[in-house]
Amino acid sequence: MQIGMVGLGKMGANMVTRLLEHGHHVVAYDRSPDAVAACARGGATGATSLAELVAGVTERPRVIWIMVPSGAPTDQTIDDLLALLERGDIIVDGGNTNYKDGLAAYERAKSRGVSLVDAGTSGGVWGLREGYCLMVGGDDDAVARCEPIFTSLAPTDGYAHVGPAGAGHFSKMVHNGIEYGMLQAYGEGFEILEKSPFPFDLKQLASIWSHGSVVRSWLLELAVLAFHDDAKLEGIRGYVDDTGEGRWTVQAALDENVPAPVITLSLLARFASRQDESFSAKVIAALRNQFGGHAVQHEGKNA
Repeated sequence: MQIGMVGLGKMGANMVTRLLEHGHHVVAYDRSPDAVAACARGGATGATSLAELVAGVTERPRVIWIMVPSGAPTDQTIDDLLALLERGDIIVDGGNTNYKDGLAAYERAKSRGVSLVDAGTSGGVWGLREGYCLMVGGDDDAVARCEPIFTSLAPTDGYAHVGPAGAGHFSKMVHNGIEYGMLQAYGEGFEILEKSPFPFDLKQLASIWSHGSVVRSWLLELAVLAFHDDAKLEGIRGYVDDTGEGRWTVQAALDENVPAPVITLSLLARFASRQDESFSAKVIAALRNQFGGHAVQHEGKNA
């Protein structure tokens, strides 16, 4: 297929590469000319503006995927595209958009005859090699049109059309809320080990737990990498940011009268990490860097 990609950051650029490797033709645009040039060197067709990108996607209906920061940047990009696209065209929002904002954008697009598909996307900086888990919401015909793209980006069995408009972003929101709780549990467990009277090798424990243990997971495999790089995480400040999805998950739990103490407390623990140093926060910061390329703050440099 032919697809336009808007937003060539750490995930968008890797998605362009994966799509090219699967034989798709990608027209790529970013506000950074260097990012566009890098994708063009890899085989994409570079565009210097949204208008040029839309004009460069000649296959009808057009499919334009956006990977830009959530909130105002996403809304503005969608509205700018709606002024350029034609009836029947499709926008795929693969960012971490609040599902309520996504539903509002869906209605704006629908009024112009354009379909908006919300693709909850998980995989971080490892998605190029491992594939991206895709939770897709939207109208049946629009999703079906985009399915060759979804199956190329996702690993085997890693993509599903999970429901109507909004369902993709909602399920990704909850996915990230669960992630908050898992990260907190690992962080607390490794802190208990680190402060114990025993000289545990945390990398060793993370490694053996990754084989046959009931707590094995990809996050534990990433912990092995993190502890290999810095056995005591001494170079990482225990400051853990959040990008909104945990807050939205907690709000959804409140709206639905669902008790979600683990996810809620894991969010509050992130707030606490910005005030007091803790080893568990260092573990979480290191793991987020490993799986998503999220920036870490280094001791003595960010205080």
